[in-house]
Amino acid sequence: MVEESLRAKLYRIIFGTDTPAGKLFDLILIYSILLSVVALMLDSVIHIQERYSKVLVAVEWFFTLAFTAEYVVRLYCSPNRLRYATSFFGVIEQNSRIKCS
Repeated sequence: MVEESLRAKLYRIIFGTDTPAGKLFDLILIYSILLSVVALMLDSVIHIQERYSKVLVAVEWFFTLAFTAEYVVRLYCSPNRLRYATSFFGVIEQNSRIKCS
């Protein structure tokens, strides 16, 4: 039996939706996106922002770093990094990271 490399395992989890680990990754990613949007929405409400600004900034930074790490891992395990980075999904993900930070 040939042991699967870390890069291959990550690729299967991140880009594969037919495995339990891939489905779990997708669910975690979806919930993270939703929570990030909720934090940004709350930060736009003045009385909430005034009271919880430090917490909201910390939450926004957490998600920015988490999404950046996810993008870096996607690039790492992608068979063709340049092709992924310039693909529709790679560009959208990169731009959403920039706009949220």
